[in-house]
Amino acid sequence: MIGEFLPEALEFYRCIEERLGVVLWHPMPIMRLAGNDDEWAKMRAKAARADVEVWVDRELAKQEIDGWLGGFEIRGGGRFDVGSFVDRSREFFQARGIYRKDEIRFDRDEMARVWCDGAAGLVSGRHGESRCAKGEILTVRATEWDEARIRVGAGGWLVPLGEGCFKLGSTYEWERLDMEPSEAGLERLRRIATKLGGANFEIIAHEAGVRPILRRSEPLIGPMSEGGWMFNGLGSKGSLYAPGMARRLATWMLDGKGPEEHFDIGAFRKRL
Repeated sequence: MIGEFLPEALEFYRCIEERLGVVLWHPMPIMRLAGNDDEWAKMRAKAARADVEVWVDRELAKQEIDGWLGGFEIRGGGRFDVGSFVDRSREFFQARGIYRKDEIRFDRDEMARVWCDGAAGLVSGRHGESRCAKGEILTVRATEWDEARIRVGAGGWLVPLGEGCFKLGSTYEWERLDMEPSEAGLERLRRIATKLGGANFEIIAHEAGVRPILRRSEPLIGPMSEGGWMFNGLGSKGSLYAPGMARRLATWMLDGKGPEEHFDIGAFRKRL
């Protein structure tokens, strides 16, 4: 549903940028790269699908994909500055006296409570069995790497930040759901960095987090049996899904109009 969610997300973030006086969305094309025959065959078949080909700009020329078997340039990509969005939004609300760190107040009854508790809430078991996954990323400096496009391949991704810096990832770990970077993760990320960018880079930061997943990387919302509402399960696509899902939740809470059944936590639980 990227065709529905992406335009709404971009419109929402444009409004936030105007309100806060910052730039949060940095559009850039994506290079989707294949390293072997099987991967390339699957990629070409997928690119030919009607729901996918609208996002495919062109097949990459051989001189653009040195060391890769094939690839496509994908439109609609970009980098959303989540850190700035969170920090500047917090400052905005604090300046108006309606945000207090580590303090929650409810002006209405408990049914107004919305549990936006991410991976912490899912790991606690509050919403049933989860499928959360730990991931690790690097921030690196490499002044010789291409900063014009996002690169996806070799089981990872490389996103330019500007001024010779990049973020790259990611790893998946389903058993040890902590926030601590690991040596195994670092080795995996080094291989991704070398494949997507090159061997010459400096590591600036190594971070870890847990993706909030109940069902793949797809969001779920709805009333909870114990009271309140749930807003969770956005996985690794929170920046894409959050605006559209927040609108759906607000409409449900205020007007009684529920979302598509696919996003209803109650319907999801009945199918388990």
